[in-house]
Amino acid sequence: MADQIIGRKKELKVLEDVLSSESAEFIAIYGRRRIGKTYLIKQFFDRSSGIFFEQTGNDQNLKSQLKNFSESLSKAFYKNLDVAVQKNWMDAFRQLSIAIENTPKNKRIIIFFDELPWLATRKSGFLKALEYFWNTQWSNRSKLILIVCGSAASWILKKIVHAKGGLHNRITVNIPLLPFSLSETYSYLNYRGNQFSEHQALQIYMAMGGVPHYLKNIRKNLSVSQNINALCFQKDGLLFEEFNKLFHSLYEEPDTYIKIIRAIAKKSGGISREELLRSVKKISDGGTLNIKLQSLEEAGFISTFLPLGHSRRGIHYRLIDEYTIFYLYWIESYRKKTRPTSKDSHWTSIMRSPAWHAWAGYAFEAVCLKHIDKIKEALAIDNIESYCGDWRYIPEKDGSGAQIDLLFDRADDCITLCEIKHTDKEFSITKDYAHELEKKKAIYKERTRTKKQITWCLIASNGVAKNSYFRDLISHVVTLDDLYD
Repeated sequence: MADQIIGRKKELKVLEDVLSSESAEFIAIYGRRRIGKTYLIKQFFDRSSGIFFEQTGNDQNLKSQLKNFSESLSKAFYKNLDVAVQKNWMDAFRQLSIAIENTPKNKRIIIFFDELPWLATRKSGFLKALEYFWNTQWSNRSKLILIVCGSAASWILKKIVHAKGGLHNRITVNIPLLPFSLSETYSYLNYRGNQFSEHQALQIYMAMGGVPHYLKNIRKNLSVSQNINALCFQKDGLLFEEFNKLFHSLYEEPDTYIKIIRAIAKKSGGISREELLRSVKKISDGGTLNIKLQSLEEAGFISTFLPLGHSRRGIHYRLIDEYTIFYLYWIESYRKKTRPTSKDSHWTSIMRSPAWHAWAGYAFEAVCLKHIDKIKEALAIDNIESYCGDWRYIPEKDGSGAQIDLLFDRADDCITLCEIKHTDKEFSITKDYAHELEKKKAIYKERTRTKKQITWCLIASNGVAKNSYFRDLISHVVTLDDLYD
């Protein structure tokens, strides 16, 4: 019996539509390793009636790959009877076509090539054979679903999604699979038998994000801090050396991608394209950089935004992947300074330190930026057209600057300014903080010359104490519960 599929509502709706289609469908699904691509496909189609052919690429020679192909063909179509092993992919796919033709027309057939880059190596001839049989035979077969999958996102984008040869514009469904949302992470942890509160699930999410395989290794008999310590700060921990493995599994030029990530990470408020080019040597502007940035965005590592009020500065890039932020902030420096053992309790010892609070504020802001739709729902502006982003003013000479974490410039002649606060208890607005908010609002109004109504919203993980300063200044409050709804 198939296991439960947690979350993935959007992807499941797409797959349901594919399953009900009477035409041939060509699906490309990609995303970082351990994100659950194979699990999603196998669990979903395990519930459907039809023939399921599956082959997974691996680090083997062509002869071994073709032998695996014949075994998969036998299992799917011939009840495990012996099938001749072919010498090349053209002949192997011809075998597959014959099996398809001998199957009743009303029978659903799913052809699943997992870890495609390992199958379609440079001299293998796999892609040429695939494009030939898709274009000449399989695309004309009703109820046939061809699925290609891979962790090397840049490869899938270049060779399949944006292919320029025989596969150009052939993909009918494109599924970039991203990490779980905060709510999906909480549901998955509960599904795995963990009894964490929403606040405890947030701490886990801020350290490792919503990658199912990472979350699968959370042990229910350990506290949150013990789990983070075991996975991130012990020599045999799953995430202790995951950073380099992750980028080497995803990209053909991992070192260049890591340099891009490091450059973006240094600018918590985002980095422009020009700054990025100056920071990352030996990378050309134009198509090469575009593909790399697109690949990082598709995999959920970075997001793009246009600084509000400063459109002339062009697109900026911000790091939003929780594990990457956590690794660069905490794990990397720890690895360089110490030799961890299985008895270390590094994370527990630094929790609630000033450095911890600084990181938590940064990490919670990244979480909020990934859940903009939830924030808009909580503000009841999800049906109002709006532009969102952060805003900052840095004076050229003497004078006061200002930074606003998030704002919504709305079509109903209003602007909602947001402060994002991560605290252990209710956030309390002091006299000095109230003065700071008034000053920020005044600078924003002066520099933008806006005539719109301006209100303040506090996005606070543990809510806000409703004192006199709160009642005078704050129009809306968004809490952690709103990010989960």
